[in-house]
This record gives sequence, structure tokens and C-alpha cells, in this order.
Amino acid sequence: MYDPTVARLTYRALLGRRRALILGALPLLLIVISLAVRALAGADDQTAADVLGGLGLATMVPIIGVIAGTGAIGPEIDDGSVVYLLSKPIKRPTIIYTKLIVAVAVTMVFSAVPTLIAGFLLNGNGQQVAVAYTVAALVASIAYAALFLLLGTVSRHAVVFGLVYALIWEALFGSLVPGARTLSVQQWSLAVAEKVAGGELVTSDVGLTTATIALVAVTVLATWYAGQKLRTLTLAGEE
Repeated sequence: MYDPTVARLTYRALLGRRRALILGALPLLLIVISLAVRALAGADDQTAADVLGGLGLATMVPIIGVIAGTGAIGPEIDDGSVVYLLSKPIKRPTIIYTKLIVAVAVTMVFSAVPTLIAGFLLNGNGQQVAVAYTVAALVASIAYAALFLLLGTVSRHAVVFGLVYALIWEALFGSLVPGARTLSVQQWSLAVAEKVAGGELVTSDVGLTTATIALVAVTVLATWYAGQKLRTLTLAGEE
């Protein structure tokens, strides 16, 4: 269910010069802000949680997920080059699974790693804040990559819709509106982080069991449906 050639092409597309600069901008910003906060305010656990939660998990992680998830397949569909890929003797689910693995890996590297670095810079992992938010970023990376990979297969405006979701639903409504929080990847991943931290600094409005089921369901269903859409695209090309 993994094709090295598809993976290599996808990595090349995602880590090209322009896209790599975009992927690296937010993590760099998080680290710079963390350095500034530590210098100005010193090591404070609550401040660390606020920065990692507000700028890291609520903003940086979903935006990187948008870039990696939609970029794994969207451009190929837009420029028609996906037809060349689909003409090869590769099973369609294999293409989707491979691209998902690449998108997840890229999202994790550009979100979880800087989250961990920023957490240690902010408070030296006091009360397990850095590790908890890193785990949340890892978990969220999987769901976001699957969601935005699906979005890349169903819409030519996937990046726009993805950014609207990331910035308005996750960063705004997912943080402020109680009803929206239960339908937020951010809150689901926070439930896992809350278990890791085991304190009061990292909390979620969703229980761990519900969050785990939701994360698995969204990832599986989004991946499955992306595969179905790719099949449809193949048939349309053949006709």
C-alpha cells in the first residue's frame, strides 16, 4: 500500500523551494516568538501553554496541514499531470495512501518538531507542557493531512477552503465557541494532550474516548472517500 515512486514525486512537490519556504515560515515564527516571550516574561507554565495552544496548535498546525495535505495531490489534479500518474499500473488506493503518508510526515516534521523546540524554550517542558502539545501536534497532523488531502481531490479551490477552515473554524470558532469545540480536530488532539500533561494547564472540551474515536473516524473516512474520488477521476479521464 506504499509506492516509493509516488512518494518521491510527492515529496519533491511538497518540498520544492517555494512551498518549503512557506512551510518553514510559521514554525520559524513560533520559535522566534517563543524566544521573545521567554526573554521578556521568563519561564512561565501558563504562558507556555497559551503560546503553544494559541499560535501552535490552533494556527500553525492546521495551516501546515492545509499546505501539505492539499499540496500532496491538488496541483497534480489542477494541471492534469495526475492523468500520467493514474495511467501507471498502480492501484488507486495505493496512490492515496502513499500521498497521505507523505503529507502526514511533512505535517509532523514542520509542526510537531518546532512545537517541541518552542515548548522547551518557553518553560523547559515544565508540567509536561512541551511534550503534551507536541503529542497533540502529532495526532492532529494525521487528521488534518487526511482531511486536506480529501479536500484537494474534490475542489480546485482546496487551499482557499482549507485556510478558511483552519483560520476561522479551528483558530477562531474552535477556540471560542463552545458548540464548535466538540467538532474540532484541535479539541480532539487536546484531549490526548490533556492525558499526557495530567494537569490543569492543558484541557479539552472533549473526552479522550470520544476524541480518539473522532480522530480515527475522520482519518479513515477522509482517506477512503479520497480514494473513491480518485477512482471517479480515473473513469472521467478514460471516457
